[in-house]
Amino acid sequence: MTHTYQLTGMTCGGCENKVKSNLLILPDVTAVEVSKDTQSATISMDKHIGLATLQQALGGADSKYQITSDSIVEASTATQSWVETYKPILLIFGYVIAISVITSWQDNTIDFMVFMRIFMAGFFLTFSFFKMLNLKAFAESYAMYDIVAKKFNLWGYIYAFIELGLGLSFALNLSPVIVNWVTLVVMTVSILGVLESVINKKKIQCACLGAVFNLPMSTVTIVEDAIMIAMSAAMLVFM
Repeated sequence: MTHTYQLTGMTCGGCENKVKSNLLILPDVTAVEVSKDTQSATISMDKHIGLATLQQALGGADSKYQITSDSIVEASTATQSWVETYKPILLIFGYVIAISVITSWQDNTIDFMVFMRIFMAGFFLTFSFFKMLNLKAFAESYAMYDIVAKKFNLWGYIYAFIELGLGLSFALNLSPVIVNWVTLVVMTVSILGVLESVINKKKIQCACLGAVFNLPMSTVTIVEDAIMIAMSAAMLVFM
């Protein structure tokens, strides 16, 4: 995976060489390109490396070199088509929709209440699974744009378990009114940070699938959250 970060403090070629050397020492870093002109660093790594680790390699919090995630992007997506970029999400939605249709098919028609419940269960269980694979990396990525996680670092960790709980609750049809209200509130709060990032055209990584896939934040993320909000609201109305 390759990420481009904002990196301030470089003023000359010597600074560039020093920063590059310090970052290359880190395990799992395979290549580094830095530029004092754009105040950026493009880092290729075998697995996700947190900002705290990168900053420590540059001399810690008091160093003149400060690396931030404001401009993090997945470099490879620039040459990918839309379908290639969002293939993981498209496949997940395809599988979840197929399972939801099969499960909700009754008397030669679809029971839409059952369809929405199974869809929500599949959505939350699948997405929480990918977040759990590297919970720390997800929390760090989520804090880049979520309005709650920015102020409360533990929220990223809590959010992953909320998704897991919601997925299990929808699958078991537990307390549907309470579960749908929680979904409505949580997803509405979540979409606010996504909207702010997309409207301001911030080039950051979407944390919806944790740190496993490097997906750029875009209108796809808005649609994804909006579907959850719409379904939870519809289920509350028709209950």
